[in-house]
Amino acid sequence: MALSLRKIEESAPALVSLYKTAGVSVQKHGLEGQRVAVYLVVDYSGSMKPYYNDGSVQALADRVLGLSTHLDDDGRVPVVFFSTDVDAETDIALADHQGRIGRIVAGLGHMGKTSYHLAMDAVIDHYLDSGATAPALVVFQTDGGPINKLAAEKYLCKAAKLPIFWQFVGFGDPHSRQFDFLRKLDELDVPGRRPVDNAGFFHVGQDPRRVSDAELYEQLVSEFPSWLRAARAQGIVRDGAVGVGTGY
Repeated sequence: MALSLRKIEESAPALVSLYKTAGVSVQKHGLEGQRVAVYLVVDYSGSMKPYYNDGSVQALADRVLGLSTHLDDDGRVPVVFFSTDVDAETDIALADHQGRIGRIVAGLGHMGKTSYHLAMDAVIDHYLDSGATAPALVVFQTDGGPINKLAAEKYLCKAAKLPIFWQFVGFGDPHSRQFDFLRKLDELDVPGRRPVDNAGFFHVGQDPRRVSDAELYEQLVSEFPSWLRAARAQGIVRDGAVGVGTGY
């Protein structure tokens, strides 16, 4: 399932350290040999501008790509940019990951507000259209709550019947009330509102680049195995599933 170190050295040498560090967390949490479709969703709302300018979003994309090399073998991660609407659906690949975020953003328009559910819908559509049968891990980055909280909550509960786990990552002040909604999403009742707990949330502070690679990977994968067990028990994830969809 995983790409080899030699492949990373040849196609993306700048990711070798991330590849090695991600491998430690993958092994620690028993995910070796588990095929997973990894997605990245990034906030393109106006308040995110500093995080694009200082390289925080690019750094996250590189780290997620490094993780994906252990869980899938196509060397690319589908990426959704969102604000008021879905701003872009594309991917990041090993061969051209450096500066990729900047090149994508250069072609986008106005940075709008924050609307989770449209980005979630784009991921769900891509996952279903790809014909994937392996579970998906969606790294969903944002710096605040959505303008339509009810829609986001409904989408998360509806998506709980699919083999998709949503790992929300907050950029910004961890004490901000902006993250209250994400904490609520993380704690939605099971089984009252959803059959399994299909979401996690953590924040990386106001300078996400200062969070070590090892710490970030621990946070990204720590809740995924427990969801995987619960989803298997509910028949949401079927054992023996190996197919993973390709990028956009």
